[in-house]
Amino acid sequence: VQLVESGGGLVQPGGSLRLSCTASGSTSGIANMGWDRRAPGYNGDLVAAITWAGGSTNYAASVKGRFTISRDRATNTMYLEMNDLTPEDTDVYYCNARVYGPDGGNFWGQGTQVTVSS
Repeated sequence: VQLVESGGGLVQPGGSLRLSCTASGSTSGIANMGWDRRAPGYNGDLVAAITWAGGSTNYAASVKGRFTISRDRATNTMYLEMNDLTPEDTDVYYCNARVYGPDGGNFWGQGTQVTVSS
């Protein structure tokens, strides 16, 4: 599975961004997807996660009520709507996917920079 993120950038405090992550390859085995704030291959700090089939969501306490994760199964795309951003949200955000099946494993995207600054 290949993951490609987009949507990062520079925003002022209180602003909003929308991150996208599109999966390609063996997408039929995707069990869940999410966003971390650390380098791929390491245990990241969870930002948000969503189960691919049922759409159940999970959020870090620091973003609950401000961020919304969603997915479009038709396009294999996951979104992270980020509102009321603060400088503490500044980081590189990595899309990740857990995939079951013969081509299964944990996968990460290349990361997208989010900078919140005035």
